[in-house]
Amino acid sequence: MALQAYPVGIQTFEEIRTKNYLYIDKTMYISRLLSDELKYVFLSRPRRFGKSLFTSTLKSYFEGRKDLFEGLAINETETKWTKYPVLHFDLSTAKHRTEGEFKHFIHDMLSENERCLGLSLPYSDNISTRLMMMIRTAYEQTGQQVVVLIDEYDAPLLDVAHDDSNLDKMRQIMRNFYSPLKACDPYLRFVYITGITKFSQLSIFSELNNITNISLDVRFSGICGITQSEIETAMKEHVDNFAECTGDTSENVLKKLKQNYDGYHFTWPSEDIYNPFSLMNSFREKFYGAYWFGSGTPTYLINVLRGYNVQPSEIGNKKVGLRMFDVPLETATSYLPLLYQSGYLTIKRGNRMYDKYILDIPNKEVRIGLMDALLPNYLNQSNNTTDIALEISDHLIEEDIDGALRELQRFLKSVPYVNGTNSEGHWQQVIYIIFTLLGARLDVETHTAKGRVDMVLYGEKKIWLFELKLDKDADAAISQIDKMEYSDRFTYSEKPVVKVGISFDSNERTLGEWIIEE
Repeated sequence: MALQAYPVGIQTFEEIRTKNYLYIDKTMYISRLLSDELKYVFLSRPRRFGKSLFTSTLKSYFEGRKDLFEGLAINETETKWTKYPVLHFDLSTAKHRTEGEFKHFIHDMLSENERCLGLSLPYSDNISTRLMMMIRTAYEQTGQQVVVLIDEYDAPLLDVAHDDSNLDKMRQIMRNFYSPLKACDPYLRFVYITGITKFSQLSIFSELNNITNISLDVRFSGICGITQSEIETAMKEHVDNFAECTGDTSENVLKKLKQNYDGYHFTWPSEDIYNPFSLMNSFREKFYGAYWFGSGTPTYLINVLRGYNVQPSEIGNKKVGLRMFDVPLETATSYLPLLYQSGYLTIKRGNRMYDKYILDIPNKEVRIGLMDALLPNYLNQSNNTTDIALEISDHLIEEDIDGALRELQRFLKSVPYVNGTNSEGHWQQVIYIIFTLLGARLDVETHTAKGRVDMVLYGEKKIWLFELKLDKDADAAISQIDKMEYSDRFTYSEKPVVKVGISFDSNERTLGEWIIEE
């Protein structure tokens, strides 16, 4: 029997079900929402994580499309299948628009919903009035309360987040659009809002003070994305097929998929969650590519990191409280909320009782993508940085550090001049980024009893202590490692410790010399 096709780029529940694409059943979460008798619900998740598909699933459910849910979890508990009038607003395409174009876009959405519900209403230039009339008329004509689904509510705002003037204009338009929801409460059955960023009650939903944010609710941790148990059960045949097509074992395929696309937790505790967009692409292509990161250039994110003067080695492994990353971006005072809500950082461990969480980069795909995007800030290099880093990879994999440094020296000699190279910290970040691109595990400024090691590389066979010096002999770097007894920090490690002293030449803007002592 042929395997089901992968719904890459398909976000419509009806199309997936009628054309027999692979569908990972998330309908149990509909039952959970309804059993809690929630009426106004908000969910934030990163882009391409399945928010739109779940919104479409809700649409089919509230339209009473029982035929589409055959064999799914909700079909075992649902008996009524009541048909409600559903208003569905998708703002994901409302980007790169002027104020006038955005207003026209909203009017077009309202007209399309009127057409779908078979309503004939007098036209009004006031979008607030149009939405209110639509909700009331739909209620009066059907005798059923109305369901309102708003997908990617923040797409127009993120597009102009760096432009205060346009941001205020867009925010005011959206505030006017959503304002009828509170007044129409008696006519509403359910309101569901999704986005990437957490909303502020003071911005566009100022009158809706009863929205339940389920983004960090443990019961809904797997509502988007693909969980570990789902890939091991619902996708088992697909894993086996992947292995057969690539001449690998199923165990190795699972290991590589986990390494590249797993690692997300949107609350704690939570089952491991895979990026669904990357996972489906990887199964379709039978290749471990950077699908999610490559699908959207994080220009704004890179600019924000630059604005906060964030060094690449500082990203990740952050011990923080909830209020440091689960806040509206407009009130944020650090880069953490943006990286967390956008999916570049995720919760790795947490203690809800004591409000302590560790945020880190989720997986290999994101780590390599971030470093690849950040490296041009340190090197004036137009070539593909991933390809450049692979020149060093064979030596690094074999833990031939001398060979890796020789390749790095040759590469840096070919890089055009860039400002800011007259500090040890600059070269520390360069090595960190390039080695991280290759999947190496590095720590920067590792504390010891007497000081801090510039860099620690944790290999499979050995631990490498790097001390960097600018325009000084490599002997001086080795002497500092010995004098400060950095090796004592790793006394109880089962792996041997190797000292690496490196001298950078500021005139040549590359490695000068290095010494490796075991």
